[in-house]
Amino acid sequence: MNTPIAQKVQAPDIAAQVAYAMRIMGVAPIPRNYELFYEAYIGSSPKLTREVAALGNRASQEELDQIGRQYFGHHHRAEAIDGAHSKLVNQLEGLLQLLRQEQTSLESYNQLLDETYSRISNKNNTSAEIIRGAINVLSAATGDTISQGKEMVETVTQRSREMDVVRRELDEYKRIANTDSLTQLSNRRAFDDRLAAIYDNAMLHNVTALVLADIDHFKKINDTYGHPVGDKILASVGSIIRASVRKDIFIARTGGEEFAMIVEGNNQEEVMTIAERVRTTLEHTPFKNSKTGVNYGPITISLGLCMASEADGPAELYSKADIALYCAKNGGRNRTMPFEDGMKKDFSKSWLIYRK
Repeated sequence: MNTPIAQKVQAPDIAAQVAYAMRIMGVAPIPRNYELFYEAYIGSSPKLTREVAALGNRASQEELDQIGRQYFGHHHRAEAIDGAHSKLVNQLEGLLQLLRQEQTSLESYNQLLDETYSRISNKNNTSAEIIRGAINVLSAATGDTISQGKEMVETVTQRSREMDVVRRELDEYKRIANTDSLTQLSNRRAFDDRLAAIYDNAMLHNVTALVLADIDHFKKINDTYGHPVGDKILASVGSIIRASVRKDIFIARTGGEEFAMIVEGNNQEEVMTIAERVRTTLEHTPFKNSKTGVNYGPITISLGLCMASEADGPAELYSKADIALYCAKNGGRNRTMPFEDGMKKDFSKSWLIYRK
């Protein structure tokens, strides 16, 4: 194939390759398009790669969304967010138009007051004519202005109510778009944003850590018991992780059987304690089907962590935590390992999927 999407990626910066492919194919740089091209580019689904490649160099957004809905159930949420945003923009534009009309009306009324004052000040007019003319003009103008003002207040109030409904709708769409539907934890999109935000405040780097966790031998679980059981185990693991740590600790399912925690306000020793509590809690939790009696356990996880102070940015922080996780896996699984200089790994993954 000559289409850029079909080319095999050799460069380490997958994000740049994906962005380049989208640019030359004329695809809008929005998150759901980026996710679609990322998955097609890395070849996670050969069928997806073929379908995206078949669109050619000028794919329409409708065609991209149709494929996205087929392979990613959450893509319709992203479209809904865009729709709600457009409605909100339209409401704001309408409100601004109303305010501009009100301003024009008031300017005209002020001009009329000025003209009336000039007529009153004109010595050529008789007192009766001045008073009678001024009363007639001001009565009509004031009545019209008050009436318009009441209509304006009612219209603005109605628009405000409508915008509030759209705003709540948009907030809910955003919450859903950032939530993993299986575990109800934050998803990879939310994780990418939170990871990048770590480096907004250098003062907190010494007490902020990234912890990556991966369920041990999860493929064997899926192969033995099937994906429905695997999904239930994933959801249970997510619940156990959430229940084992403080509410302020950010937790996300970052893909497959992988989870992440961003811990703020603790040094490395304390983060190790938190990670170990999660690991041991999960290790001692029974995973058994109450109806059939089938025991799926024990279920264990391996964890790797890195302090933000040991990395220059989110990509390096993710890479080092991932290296520590890899070493925990290599060291026998069901253990927590902090990143240390000298750790080596044979491969690298990009943390950046949704951000550009």
